[in-house]
Amino acid sequence: MMSKLLKPDLCVIGAGSGGLTVAAAARAYGVSVVLIEQNKMGGNRLNYGCVPSKALIAAARQVHDIRQANRFGIRTSAPEIDCRAVHKHIRGVIDTLAPNDSEQRLLQSGAQVIHAPARFFGKDVIEAGGYTIKARRFVVASGSSPRVPPIPGLDKVDFLTNETIFERKDLPAKLVVLGGGSVGVAMAQAYQRLGSKVTLLELGRILYKQDLDVADAVVSALKSEGVDVRQNTSVTRVEKGDEGIRLHLESAGKASVLDGSHLLVAAGRIPNISELGLNAAGIAYSPDGITVDEGLRSVTNSRVYAVGDVAGGHSTHAANYHGGLVLRPILFRLSAEVRHEIVPHVTYTDPEIASVGMNEGEARGRGIEHRVLRWNMADNDRAQIEHETNGFIKVLAGKNGAILGATIVGRNAAELIHVWALALSKGLSLRDMTDYVAPYPTTGEIGKRAAVTYFQEMTRKPVLRGLLGGLRLFG
Repeated sequence: MMSKLLKPDLCVIGAGSGGLTVAAAARAYGVSVVLIEQNKMGGNRLNYGCVPSKALIAAARQVHDIRQANRFGIRTSAPEIDCRAVHKHIRGVIDTLAPNDSEQRLLQSGAQVIHAPARFFGKDVIEAGGYTIKARRFVVASGSSPRVPPIPGLDKVDFLTNETIFERKDLPAKLVVLGGGSVGVAMAQAYQRLGSKVTLLELGRILYKQDLDVADAVVSALKSEGVDVRQNTSVTRVEKGDEGIRLHLESAGKASVLDGSHLLVAAGRIPNISELGLNAAGIAYSPDGITVDEGLRSVTNSRVYAVGDVAGGHSTHAANYHGGLVLRPILFRLSAEVRHEIVPHVTYTDPEIASVGMNEGEARGRGIEHRVLRWNMADNDRAQIEHETNGFIKVLAGKNGAILGATIVGRNAAELIHVWALALSKGLSLRDMTDYVAPYPTTGEIGKRAAVTYFQEMTRKPVLRGLLGGLRLFG
């Protein structure tokens, strides 16, 4: 049977955050769009990633706060956890948000949606679901999948990933989490709070991309809540065990055995590009994804752009940012350039870690002159009022008060990083960050307090003190 030919202006592969952003915006401007998705609308964000994980974390936080209510003089009994009801809560959140990413919404906008795998058969030709799509421009937004490390025996046992764990309606009795990145630490804490006995394994250092003092704040919180944290530990072999699964470990040259009921593999992500036929389209790629220029255009096929995980943007908001960016050259023939420094990063533990721009380790590694401005949550009135004093803000100051980056550790840090993300995107200085009036009492005051410390040295300068002394002589 011959395939049906479609000739849209734009063909988008993937209905996750990045792909939906591109498709919806292009249709708003009247551009003809074909969107191809082989799995669920909404992609990883809605179905397996950000939405279900944060719904689970929210439930776990409620349990933790009930247990901590005695800090406020409130006596409570131990919370009873209904795992099926928690699962219903997670599904309810997904179902509530799903219409925003639905096929029906795109169809109403005039886009055509094809549910099938997509594969390139030329520089400007894709086949999917019995259609041949010959488009002027293509946007690859196919997302990523869980990385499964090559550990002997892992392929012979049942294990969980982010694509399967949220479907469980029961609580893992003894959960082993493999991977100490943002996903691994957040899931380890959430399941520990909900009642699992959790062991967290990391080959190197937990949250290795973060400054050590930042990572240590989260590691300390995990340990205080009962998570068995094992850093610098490798898994040499996995097999079935009496309790479900058995892991053979090695740390500091010593071998040991760990038994668990369930294993969650959270060892990173790999871009979904292997089945796209990129070679046929002359699209250069690497294990990290499609090779793109500063405007997210393929360096070897000018008709093709890549956004989100396949272009190195490992978050929902990065995919949204990428999607908006590529519309500039695709629709308006305007130049575009990714500004990596303005994209925030968040680890949804408690305390949360939120950062934007450079951290201290990156600045040192690049030999950039900087000062570290710090303010502790314990010195913030609102944090004391709410007994949430675990954390701090670190601001990296460059020459003349330039803002190089900011990292916030604390409850709701993701909400507090907004103003610093805005400051970096608009080129504001530390002087600007001291000029606004912060409402009192709010946790966000820590940012202004940290910025003010940059100017404290000026108060000790002899010239300025002499000037003030002279002015006092005039009354």
